[in-house]
Amino acid sequence: MPTSDTEGKDWSLQWFRYHLPNTVTDIGPGEGTYAKLFRPVHHGVWWTAVEIFKPYIRKYGLKNTAKRTGMYDEIHNLDAREAPDHLYHRDLVVFGDVLEHVERDDAAALLERAVAAGAWNILVSVPIVPSEQGEVDGNPHEAHLHQWDADDMDAVVAGLGGKAETFRGSTLGCWWWNRT
Repeated sequence: MPTSDTEGKDWSLQWFRYHLPNTVTDIGPGEGTYAKLFRPVHHGVWWTAVEIFKPYIRKYGLKNTAKRTGMYDEIHNLDAREAPDHLYHRDLVVFGDVLEHVERDDAAALLERAVAAGAWNILVSVPIVPSEQGEVDGNPHEAHLHQWDADDMDAVVAGLGGKAETFRGSTLGCWWWNRT
């Protein structure tokens, strides 16, 4: 779904406040959960979105237009696996409730690609309990293609090098990876 469980959001906000990034790319923003949560905390941040499902851009008011201010300064309607590397060269790349929508190897490759492209921080949030889901609202990309557990994501994030902090809730797990 284009929404997210509230679990782990306060934890994520705490890390956002600690790092105060100036550039953010939100992969698969859906309704813009993380922009809504983080934008009021730190102004002047350049927000980029990579959204695969074009109808969400209009439905959720993601894009800035002459008539209204959206949540994102820049939006790209494409598959994150095909996004140019410069979109991952940010102070923060958010993979918020999106990596379960691709196969495990693709998810790991996306994280590795963000690190290789120069991401300074990466936020990951995924369901860590069985979470079967198919197409939602005509969006085939909402199907869950991999069921993560916390230990599996721990291993993927550990393989990135750097340092990671972890939150394990009853439904969602969150990881804040940092290059340092």
